[in-house]
Order: sequence, then C-alpha cells, then structure tokens
Amino acid sequence: MNRLILSLVASTALTSPAFAEMLELEKDELTFGFIKLTDMAPLAVAYEQGYFLDEGLFVTLEAQANWKVLLDGVIDGQLDGAHMLAGQPLAATIGFGTEAHIITPFSMDLNGNGITVSNDVWEKMLPHIPKMEDGRPQHPISASALAPVVEEFKAEGKPFNMGMVFPVSTHNYELRYWLAAGGLHPGYYSPENVSGQIDADVFLSVTPPPQMPATLEAGTISGYCVGEPWNQQAVFKGIGVPVITDYQLWKNNPEKVFGINADFAEQYPNTTLAVTKALIRAAIWLDENDNANRKEAVEILSRPEYVGADAEVIANSMTGFFEFEKGDKRDIPDFNVFFRHHATYPFYSDAIWYLTQMRRWGQIAEPKSDAWYDEVARDVYKPDIYLQAARMLVDENLAQEADFPWDSDGYKDPTPAADIIDGIPYDGRYPNAYLDSLPIGMKGDQTVAGTDVKG
Repeated sequence: MNRLILSLVASTALTSPAFAEMLELEKDELTFGFIKLTDMAPLAVAYEQGYFLDEGLFVTLEAQANWKVLLDGVIDGQLDGAHMLAGQPLAATIGFGTEAHIITPFSMDLNGNGITVSNDVWEKMLPHIPKMEDGRPQHPISASALAPVVEEFKAEGKPFNMGMVFPVSTHNYELRYWLAAGGLHPGYYSPENVSGQIDADVFLSVTPPPQMPATLEAGTISGYCVGEPWNQQAVFKGIGVPVITDYQLWKNNPEKVFGINADFAEQYPNTTLAVTKALIRAAIWLDENDNANRKEAVEILSRPEYVGADAEVIANSMTGFFEFEKGDKRDIPDFNVFFRHHATYPFYSDAIWYLTQMRRWGQIAEPKSDAWYDEVARDVYKPDIYLQAARMLVDENLAQEADFPWDSDGYKDPTPAADIIDGIPYDGRYPNAYLDSLPIGMKGDQTVAGTDVKG
C-alpha cells in the first residue's frame, strides 16, 4: 500500500509540503491503543485532521479496557503503539511488573490531572482550608487539610481509601506526592508486597479512569486522582469536589507518552518517524493560536469512539478553565498543554522524575546511582527520533524552527521551589540528592523489609 501511495504522489506531481519528503514506509497499516481520557487527543487529532494519512499511514485507533491490557497489547504486537502512562515504558524496561523494552519518541502532554474527594470528605476538610476574601477556598489546597479527616477515620477503625489508575501512573505518584507534602504517608511497596500500602495512612488502590466517579459515588473510595474528564464529571454529577490540579501541584509536569516496542522502532524506523511527525503536527494544532482549535478538539473527543463524555464536561478543562465546585470556575489556561513549553519533547529529566518516585515508594527496591537513572532514561526516552521528525516538519514548512529545543542535552532546567507544592526544587541531573531532600519516602541505602524501613 505504501508503494501505491508513493507512485500516486509521483504520477500526480503532488507538491504540498505534507508530501514533499514522503518516507518509504516499512509498515503502513497500524493499530494504536488508547484509554478514554482527554490527553489521548493527539492521536484523535492526527487521525481526524488527516495527519496520519499525509504520512502514508493507515491507522486504526482502539480504546482499551485498562492500562494493563493496553501495555500487554503493545508488548505482544496486537497494538503497534499506544497512548501510555509515562511510567509504563520505564517500569517495563527495568522489569517492574511486566518486562519488555518499550520506548517513547514523543511526550503527549503536560498537566491534565486532578485530585477529587467525596462531598462528605470535602465538608470535613473545609474548616481546615484558608479562605480568600470572597469566601472561596484558597488554592492550592494542601493535604494537611485532609489529615484531620484521615485521623477521624482511624479513630473509627475505618481505612481511608483513595483511587489511582495504575501502580506506575502519574496519578499514583502525584497523589502520593500531594499526601506526603501534607504529612500523610501513602505507603510503601516491597518485592514481597506490591499493594503499595505498607505503613500507609491513606490506602491507595487501582480503579480504571472511567469508573472513578461511580466508585466514589458508591463509597468504595473517598477520593481519587485521575485525568480529565473524570474530575469534572464528579462536579457535574454533584458527587465530589476536585481539591487540586496537578498544574497547582507541580507546574507543567509531564503526563502521558506515546509508547512503542523498541523492536518496532528498530524494524520500522521510517514508520516510527512518520508516526512521530503526525503526532507533532497534532500537538501543534491543539495549542496553536492560543488554543483556537480546542472547541473543535472537544467535539472530536466527545464522540463515543474516543472519550465519549459530554462535550460540556470535556470543555471544562480543555478550554482554559477548571471548575472545582459548581460555579467555582477558575482560569487555568495551561491545565492541558499539548505543545507549548516543549511539551512533546521526551526529556530525560521527566523520565528520571518518574524513576525517583518509583524508588521513593519502594517499587525500585534497592538504591541506584545517579548514572543508573540517566542510563535508563536514555534507554527509554528517544529525543533523537523526535528531533529527526521535527527537522523534517520544519523543512516541509509544517512547523517552526524556533519551536523545538535543538540544543537540549535532554535535561530541563531545574523546576524551582515556587512551582511545586512542597517547595522542594527538582533537578533531574541529581536524582539521589533530590530523593534525600524529600521528608517522607525512601532515600540513600534504605530498603523495605516486611513492614519496616531498614537503613
């Protein structure tokens, strides 16, 4: 099929920039997986705007039941690639859970998550939250306001349960970060106990994203961390209140990635480049002209084959604001970022942050050197593929030279203290020093033995 397209281009003398440097594709029929979240948008846009077709790619997008099914599909070849939790390629490559070498040439977005609690828990938190002059809660809200509620549950002999989407998800690490910053222990993992609930004040468990609101409403959990539109869905249903977004937790934090098997990239290098080009174009479209295309993106995402939530719910976060309580809408223009701030570049320092959180909570059981963190990051995140695709787009007049970090060494500038809720800066070049700076969590030579931290 790729040969047919190439001959068509030659015979009809097409001169549009999108066809100017058509790659000779090793594979042109592809199936990509995704979970029903708004941050799968680059895949939907690349399909609906014809960017995959411009590259000669015939793509099928398939919603997956959960993150494990999605990962297994990429590993066994049923899926050629997927919208993934950033922790999944890293965890698979180091052998935490399923072992496989997964890489990413493209980061899908920044921010996009929130933490929501039930109405009952919110009412109990309110007396401990500072108020603004107009009487509304002052944001960002610290988990210290949740601590008295957790103590009340303990006194009544009840566990305080919260949901997150997967053990190596951003949501797990962000929820843990928020809890720990407020003095609450979210629990450790160990090789013998992968519940993540060792020595926990708050007990975290996995719930698939679309099921979060119903699980909260049923009372199985008292809160959760998830991507959109499932925080806003709780507001619309009147069953919960988002207390913080991840933009407020850690400004412009990395979120999902596009993951492929390393063997796929090696076997199909031109196809990998073509896919990356299409995704970069989709990300540009999503953010260009001050988010002018977001309303159209909302309509696309609301379709049942993609996210399938009401357009009004999706628009609440995709169009520049976020609703905490009914009527309490606040401007957060960067809640969903798809291209600005080099969102699509796969930075090593982003990978290393995830690895530090795996180590912090015991998913990486033994201490590792700074060099190990760098090596794993380079093994999984592939900015060289990304920049090669970006260069082609610039040469085809489909992207701007100034929009890409050509001279980056793969590390972002350190995240300043002011951009993180606990006031602790992050520098990916020094992962062990960063771990040592965090009051709660493993550091140095510490390990978990049974229910105790040793060292």
